[in-house]
Amino acid sequence: MRFEFATAQRILFGEGVVRELGSLARSYGTRALVVTGSHPARAHSLLELLQSAGVQSTLFSVSGEPTVADAVAGAAAAADTELVVAVGGGSVLDAGKAVAALTTNPGDLFDYLEVIGRAQPLANPSLPLIALPTTAGTGSEVTRNAVLSSPEHRVKVSMRSPSMLPRVALVDPELTYSSPPAVTAATGLDALTQLIEPFVSSRANPLTDALCREALPRAARSLVTAVRQGEQRAARQDMAFASLCGGLALANAGLGAVHGFAGPFGGMYDAAPHGAVCAALLPGVCAANVQALRRRAPQHPALQRYAELATLLTGDAAATVEDALDWLRALVAQCEIPPLSAYGFQPEDAAHVVAKAQAASSMKANPILLDDTELTEVLLAAGSGSEFRGRDRFQP
Repeated sequence: MRFEFATAQRILFGEGVVRELGSLARSYGTRALVVTGSHPARAHSLLELLQSAGVQSTLFSVSGEPTVADAVAGAAAAADTELVVAVGGGSVLDAGKAVAALTTNPGDLFDYLEVIGRAQPLANPSLPLIALPTTAGTGSEVTRNAVLSSPEHRVKVSMRSPSMLPRVALVDPELTYSSPPAVTAATGLDALTQLIEPFVSSRANPLTDALCREALPRAARSLVTAVRQGEQRAARQDMAFASLCGGLALANAGLGAVHGFAGPFGGMYDAAPHGAVCAALLPGVCAANVQALRRRAPQHPALQRYAELATLLTGDAAATVEDALDWLRALVAQCEIPPLSAYGFQPEDAAHVVAKAQAASSMKANPILLDDTELTEVLLAAGSGSEFRGRDRFQP
């Protein structure tokens, strides 16, 4: 047995840990670039924490999912700073990681981008980064990559390096309390996906298994409550913890076909929220994986993982794989996730999306290789909002 486990240098989790931001930031310097979302005023209390600790701050706002141009502009804004503080959803945290990396690694951004660039390793460590997630979804505060959109190429790609792991992940559930229902649903389903995919991944290991087994029941019991009763603190804590564990798991065990689709899809349809895209695809990808495993690899250990997943999600020791698939379909419906056609996807686009998905790095950890026909069937079902059933009813 051989595996690697890498994560942020420090993780602080719990209600109120955000109030330690000032002293933590001061330990890295006195000049910070604060990366925020499209409403920087929401970071006012955090700026006060930094100021009270003697840390001067400059704001850099990212509107929507970060582009390659955002990363370059952010690095220019950070030229005279000693650390980066990123506060927001996964897009903001990714922007912060990219900015911190580019500030200390000059040159062409495309030197470091995967798929559309040269994917060269970073020569120098990133600036120290403190990441504060305000949504429970991506787990970006503990991952080593930043997803950037290239409108020119109509694709989302990553820059990736171990040095891009934040120095500190401050995960305070209080920061998620104001997240609206639709955002809570989409990001929560992303968190769930990022626990399921590493759990059945071809690169799963005992540490990521433990994280997923602990977090999956929490997400299962609390996601709908967090959507419908956002003030419910226990549900918000569960989802913040599930998101953190999902980030830890994906960073060390990889993802799968859901995210293999989601990256290219988001690049092609820039109005499509990442979490909602993952949610629309999740039940169908799981069903396709189960069908393919039963057809082509009936002894594959991932089939037992899907069987265990049924119990983790439903809480029923007698639950079957089919029960898990039905549970996922019902959850997506409860969370009112729209079909992919809501973002402009048309059936005639399927071949292009599938071709891009097959080239995505996330596909490499899927438990079994899905062919173009299988992926097309899943995509078309998610596009129309119909249930993917495959060619049979998954008889064992």
